[in-house]
Amino acid sequence: MGNSVERYEKSVVLIRLLVGWVFLSEGIQKFLDASALGVGRFERIGIPAPGVMAPVVGGVEVVFGILVLVGLFTRWSAVPLLGVITGALVTTKVPFFLKHGFWAVLHEARTDVSMLLGLIFLILVGGGSLALDARLHPRDKRSSA
Repeated sequence: MGNSVERYEKSVVLIRLLVGWVFLSEGIQKFLDASALGVGRFERIGIPAPGVMAPVVGGVEVVFGILVLVGLFTRWSAVPLLGVITGALVTTKVPFFLKHGFWAVLHEARTDVSMLLGLIFLILVGGGSLALDARLHPRDKRSSA
């Protein structure tokens, strides 16, 4: 029994690392290459106020990506990231679907859908017993504040 619990906890860590790393990396890149991935991209896809929205989205991805990585306020941190990924799907993948069709969008959206499902997983189960959340709330090792 202990072995399956241990495997479960390691799996939660892997999901946290996957989701947190992708968001942290994407957020940093919005600042490092603003013309291609930040303000310029937001402008090209028609996001209103791209000069404001790109840094805000990048900041959300960096801050909450770090919190997910370390497992601090995991469930709460996943919520704004869920908003970001939903916005990304609506603003980039829906137009792509309308132009290129079903199979092309499935290929193009694989990372976004993976992040969406990873975030839903973290909201449902929390950061796990190996997260900082568990040290803040030792009475419930799998809960996330």
